[in-house]
Amino acid sequence: QVQLVESGGGLVQAGGSLRLSCAASGRTFSSYAMGWFRQAPGKEREFVAAIGWSPANTYYADSVKGRFTISRDNAKNTVNLQMNSLKPDDTAVYYCAASRLSFTTHDSNYDYWGQGTEVTVSS
Repeated sequence: QVQLVESGGGLVQAGGSLRLSCAASGRTFSSYAMGWFRQAPGKEREFVAAIGWSPANTYYADSVKGRFTISRDNAKNTVNLQMNSLKPDDTAVYYCAASRLSFTTHDSNYDYWGQGTEVTVSS
């Protein structure tokens, strides 16, 4: 069982930055692929970024590529999402998720989910 707790959301102006963090419980954090997803009001949940067992294995949605960076610290059981050049379209609740697979971008492959942290980008 893995418990995930996100933090770092808030209100920011367009062009600004935020850093989301996800703290995971458990002793096998390094054995999980980690992902960030988001859900905007009235829209379906969408993939944002993923990182595999190897920190070098990352993948991003086209909408955030070049602006967001996902990273993990296995010693601290955390995964982070650095978000730069934020746009109003990035407004959403952001969720951290863990998968037993070595790497995946599909939400159906994620086994554990956090409660989410809200990000609001004003224009």
